[in-house]
Amino acid sequence: MEIPKQYSPQFVEDKWYRTWQEGGYFKSKPDERENFTIVIPPPNVTGVLHMGHMLNNTIQDVLIRKARMEGKNACWVPGTDHASIATEAKVVNKLRAEGIEKADLSREEFLRHAWEWKEKHGGIILEQLKKLGASCDWDRTKFTMDEPLSAAVIDVFIDLYNKGLIYRGIRMINWDPKAQTALSDEEVIYREAPSKLYHVKYVAADGSYSITVATTRPETILGDVAVCVNPEDERYTALIGKKVLVPINGREVPIIADEYVDKTFGTGVLKITPAHDINDYQIGLKFGLPAIDVIANDGTMSKEAGMYIGQDRFEVRKLIVKDLEKAGLLVKVEDIVNKAGYSERTDVVIEPKLSLQWFLKMEQMAKPALDAILDGKVNLHPAKYVNTYRHWMENVKDWCISRQLWWGQQIPAWYDLTGDFVVARTAVEAVQAFANKGKTVDAKTLKQDEDVLDTWFSSWLWPISVFDPEAFKKPKSEWNADLKYYYPTNDLVTAPEILFFWVARMIMAGLEYTGEVPFSNVYLTGIVRDKQGRKMSKSLGNSPDPIQLIEKYGADGVRMGMLLTSPAGNDLPFDESLCEQGRNFNNKIWNAFRLVSQWETGEGAQPVASAQAILWFESKLSQETLRFNDLVSKYRLSEALMLLYKLVWDDFCSWYLEAVKPGQDKQIDSVTKDKTILFFERLLELLHPFIPFITEEIWSFLRERSTGDLLISRQKAGPGIADNTQIESFDKAVELIGAIRNVRNEKGLSPKESLRLFVKSDNGSLQLFTALVEKLANLNSITKAEETPLHSVRLSTKSGEYFVELSDKFDRAAETEKLQKELDYTKGFLDSVRKKLSNEKFMANAKLEVVESERKKEQDALQKISMIEIQLSEIQLS
Repeated sequence: MEIPKQYSPQFVEDKWYRTWQEGGYFKSKPDERENFTIVIPPPNVTGVLHMGHMLNNTIQDVLIRKARMEGKNACWVPGTDHASIATEAKVVNKLRAEGIEKADLSREEFLRHAWEWKEKHGGIILEQLKKLGASCDWDRTKFTMDEPLSAAVIDVFIDLYNKGLIYRGIRMINWDPKAQTALSDEEVIYREAPSKLYHVKYVAADGSYSITVATTRPETILGDVAVCVNPEDERYTALIGKKVLVPINGREVPIIADEYVDKTFGTGVLKITPAHDINDYQIGLKFGLPAIDVIANDGTMSKEAGMYIGQDRFEVRKLIVKDLEKAGLLVKVEDIVNKAGYSERTDVVIEPKLSLQWFLKMEQMAKPALDAILDGKVNLHPAKYVNTYRHWMENVKDWCISRQLWWGQQIPAWYDLTGDFVVARTAVEAVQAFANKGKTVDAKTLKQDEDVLDTWFSSWLWPISVFDPEAFKKPKSEWNADLKYYYPTNDLVTAPEILFFWVARMIMAGLEYTGEVPFSNVYLTGIVRDKQGRKMSKSLGNSPDPIQLIEKYGADGVRMGMLLTSPAGNDLPFDESLCEQGRNFNNKIWNAFRLVSQWETGEGAQPVASAQAILWFESKLSQETLRFNDLVSKYRLSEALMLLYKLVWDDFCSWYLEAVKPGQDKQIDSVTKDKTILFFERLLELLHPFIPFITEEIWSFLRERSTGDLLISRQKAGPGIADNTQIESFDKAVELIGAIRNVRNEKGLSPKESLRLFVKSDNGSLQLFTALVEKLANLNSITKAEETPLHSVRLSTKSGEYFVELSDKFDRAAETEKLQKELDYTKGFLDSVRKKLSNEKFMANAKLEVVESERKKEQDALQKISMIEIQLSEIQLS
């Protein structure tokens, strides 16, 4: 089989992915083996591959491939999320471009368009993941609105409602005026931005007194129903119980007192607008105040506002400020920095709004989910996120689970003509439910709730529903074989920003419906950022196209580039040069493979240098394999990959292959060749989870393989026994080789010119690797030095003292001048250190470790001066 000179990623990747998929290597069925299971965080069906997906799914693939090579039954379940808000927005925009408005369609007509859009665009991201090398069991692909999974969502809603955990009520919620739907607290992103604080005068009806209010939202003045002061604020004590007029509309409202008001903020007076602020709402309830909703669902002023009707809230802010100024009621305007909430989906400023919604009580479910983390049933990697998780769970609020959309699972609540409702799967079941309440209704007159459930209300069931969607309505003994075998799963790889959105809720659902946590470990990735530290996004134009990166550098190059600098939980400062580094590493492996493959095997005896190199690399490989396994077990994948990078590039390519490489036009002995191929195979086994394509390609070439002997399913060899003496002695030998090579460079000697080494002292390291040092340093002899050889350079290393003979190449004058300059510099350095150590102020204030460091510098300098002086005296005597 001819080996290509250049490695071609595109050809190799297409070939092997097709081979793996057609061969069923990604598939998993329950059997007697230990399982290892990951469920993919389902990307939005609207999505295309971005850098965050690349990082997240590369990590998942590393974990699943590693488990597969450990002989486990590895199952990686793929799928997509229906993403209610994002998908509905996409479909609405598509229809609008075609001249169709959502309002002109029935629910059924709109959903037909939505499903058509999903079928056309929904699988794009999964196909892109295949280009990355994702070894998912594609036959298990799920979608959160697949009929069985949607049925599971309805089952859970009904069950939790019957348990008294789901209720319907008017509450202050976060409203997205663009998507025109409610949002949970976790779907609101708070950002600081420049703002203004408007000081507005509220005057008594008879003009006898006034009070000034400071507000950032003058457009809500039209919904004011009171002004509030702190009862201990002496400035306003005499006004409590009196009334003032709301500016612009003239509504008379009371002045009330409550400890909530901060006397130090603004004027110490708060306008109370219960319909548009959660704190005002609580005060309104306490004082029995009405709530006037002056902002409509689309963010314009409502009929209840009485003025500016139909105009955008932010435009009205400008208009009302002008009107206040004209009326002489605007006292002053301050520039401030204010924190505002933005929709996580549409990035518009959310509107606090009173609304009739469905909620899930969280306190009861949150406690066991918190205990699961604190007790170690679920481990977060890195552990620093435990405190974040604890804070969320200890301050949890009821979850608003209804959304004013059509795309999603429609809430199974049915209303009769009086507005009374029951919760049931179908209209027929609803009739019976009404009958149980003593009411007779006609199914044809019942109306189902228009809202759908929050997308997270389906994805929190994901680790269970992908295996057995009917599990939520039956005991564990009746679960199907898949759920019994694969649940609980092993690892979850996701982003810290959805730790509460998704991870915590999956733990809640898992404990509620199975009594077990859904996974054991959660690997939290960092955010992929550009060189300036900005989060990568389409809007900033700083996010490269992952598919183009793969086409340019190969999937293995991109995977490696992403993982080399992405420790768990820390952000990844991405630079395209990382992918280039990954590609260069792949080329290095390929070239090493081509070098080995070109060696012809002969019948000669094994050189001593080769035998010594093999003994060393066996120990080095065992040592690093143990370290690698430890790092991976701790989810320190970036460090584990860097360890392999150095093991291959430095130890294997730069030292081992150089040590065993036969001379030009010479053959290699069979023992060394076989051992080299075996070492190569062990390295490929370690590397395969990270760079699967090139490792599989080289594996197929290294030796004749039987059908089906692929690296993907190869059970990885365990580490051998590491001989630390071999490793430490080799490191010292490498230092000596490096010192000899430095002499060649400094003296302008050709690497091809053989030199003689004289040994003055050696701690035994050289004895283990004499032949190897001779070969790699190109020495024609190593001799015991009885006295200092003429025309030589002294070398001092950790293993001993040596002389390199230079014969007629030695320039006594030049060497003396060089050593004298080095001596003068070192003496000057010693003087500066001693001045510092004799400085009383420094010694009194410096930390102990700093002082110790300076003292070490002093000793090192003294030792170096002594060595140089000896070398100078030897030159004079020679």
